Amino acid sequence: MSAQGMDRIGLRRKPKQERSIQRLDLILAAAAELIAQKGVSAMRMTELAAAAKVPIGSVYQYFPEKAAIVKALFDRHAAAVQAKTAVMFSNVESLDEALDLISVMIDWYYNEYRNDATYLGVWMGTETDQDLLQLNIEHSNRVAEIFLEAIKRIAPEMPEVDMQARTYLFSHLIGASIRLAVKSEEKLAKRMLDEWKHVIRASLFAEAA
Repeated sequence: MSAQGMDRIGLRRKPKQERSIQRLDLILAAAAELIAQKGVSAMRMTELAAAAKVPIGSVYQYFPEKAAIVKALFDRHAAAVQAKTAVMFSNVESLDEALDLISVMIDWYYNEYRNDATYLGVWMGTETDQDLLQLNIEHSNRVAEIFLEAIKRIAPEMPEVDMQARTYLFSHLIGASIRLAVKSEEKLAKRMLDEWKHVIRASLFAEAA
């Protein structure tokens, strides 16, 4: 992401004192509740200040605009997802096991977002802003890199350039499929994800043409 983009959606200042850290956490907690209730686009900064019980100046002290709040919440969840992915694939021993874990990850992602209105709202919010969209892409790439490292370890004979292209592509497509699923009727959502798992099993490690 460009330095200009980071200036726009990054924290305006990083709190150091305990009181400032607590105030920042209050703002983010209030933002999470508002996003769960009405989504990112409907949330207003003045409304957020009132919900957090802080002056509006305190909100702008840390966040230059609403996109910066979305980034702060997204960063927390992305870090948790990346950590979970790293742990899950750290001890994988075969391609079949890797495919099984991908299915587990898809189900976990789906349940997390279907049952958490805040992070669903934050995730959807990243699609309406170019800098946030780039942030989401970078997160998806990081998840793909974690998976790629596991594949290189258990199947070093597989062409790295092909696997890099596939893991990046499939990581992004998994995100897109889950976003579609969580916005769909539950029975159809699970059927779509099952179909997507079949596609992954048939093509992710298929021999390149």
